[in-house]
Amino acid sequence: MSAGCCCRQVACCCGTAGCALCCACCPRIKQSTSTRIMYALFFILVTIVCGTMMSPTVAELMKDNIPYYKDICDHIQAGSACEKLVGYSAVYKVCFGMAGFFFILMLLTINIKNSRGCRAYIHNGFWFFKFLILIAMCSGAFFIPDQETFSNVWRYVGAFFGFIFLLIQLRLLVQFAHKWNKNWTSAQVHKTFWSAALAFVTLILYSVAVGALALLAYFYTHPEGCLLNKIFLGVNGGLCLLVTLVAFSPCVQKYKPHSGVLQSGIISCYVMYLTFSSLSSKPPETMIDDMGRNVTICVPSFSKDLNQDGRLVSIIGAIILFACILYSCLTSTTRASSDALIGRYSPPETEVARCCFCCASSEEDGVDDRVVKKGGQHVAYDEETTTVYRYWYFHFVFFLGTFYMMMTVTNWFHYNYAEIEKLFIGSWSPFWIKMASCWACILVYLWTLLFPVCRGTRKGYVV
Repeated sequence: MSAGCCCRQVACCCGTAGCALCCACCPRIKQSTSTRIMYALFFILVTIVCGTMMSPTVAELMKDNIPYYKDICDHIQAGSACEKLVGYSAVYKVCFGMAGFFFILMLLTINIKNSRGCRAYIHNGFWFFKFLILIAMCSGAFFIPDQETFSNVWRYVGAFFGFIFLLIQLRLLVQFAHKWNKNWTSAQVHKTFWSAALAFVTLILYSVAVGALALLAYFYTHPEGCLLNKIFLGVNGGLCLLVTLVAFSPCVQKYKPHSGVLQSGIISCYVMYLTFSSLSSKPPETMIDDMGRNVTICVPSFSKDLNQDGRLVSIIGAIILFACILYSCLTSTTRASSDALIGRYSPPETEVARCCFCCASSEEDGVDDRVVKKGGQHVAYDEETTTVYRYWYFHFVFFLGTFYMMMTVTNWFHYNYAEIEKLFIGSWSPFWIKMASCWACILVYLWTLLFPVCRGTRKGYVV
């Protein structure tokens, strides 16, 4: 590591310099992007800690492999086996600290116009000190008096704000689908190529959705039972068909000409994933076979191998959760992208079709940005004139995301028996929450289609 890179990292951790890698061959990074990546890493790190706290397997490994484990637990007053540092109560306390961290930053960054003020310096720099503050707030939550009352109240607070984050997450998904379709249908150059690519991707999406519905019907239903599963599969499949027909209806095409089957395909795939996740969370049913034995039904026969203890669903759910969080962090690299989050789009004639439509095009990159080329990756300070995303809203999303992560890791209202290895098995709370998310996703998408019709707004510039 060169001396210049060492100075850069020190300035990033203890000062206002933008964070960057030490490798000079890496492409240039914007300060606005590196800042959001750092906050996302904070969030992911705390999520890993919370997952570890909910894992009895990790607790046993630590107990068996850490020398003087019991003495250490007694010394820090965490109980004879550090029981105060594990379980849902510990996760509540850690998330209380992280939620407070992002809430304070949200209040501190209201109405910031550019990155040259003192408050903007705090938002974009001083990462070492902010990391220490985050650790202190998460640790300090363990000293909250009357732990039982705190846990009972905090659980309902987490459910409320977690549901709000879920709605924002669904909104981001719908806006992602609209932006993708509008970007590729607005192509002025190589229009035939982009039309063919759009048709190919749409075909893949619908094939996945239809195939998923067929597999769910095969593995999660039984000729002599599973009535609830059959009803929900029929309802969700019908809703996916409904939104496809609505997107192609003449009245919607008149006011929103860029609506199409691509958005409906994306929504259908996501609804099928949520359906799979909810049915996997549902407690299995039993029936008596011809030989008088109790037989478990409404779960796939391969569950003991592939989906044992819900690990498959947990892994998929974690990947999708982090993908949505990272997308919400990195999607606002330009003012136009930030406006898209609230439903405001640029006119189609200004669109440039490209594969990486979520990122800024070369035309949108600021040519007048100050670029620092000392020691490693070059950093462009792209917010010295105006910010490219709303700082306070960014922290507000992470504030809500903390509650959603907390409730997901602790299995919502089935917290007493929650284990990270058995997170999605045999619990009604995640089942109904996931199923309600399916319907909420459909409603949000329908609202984006029908609102311009009710309002009479042409061309779909505003949703």
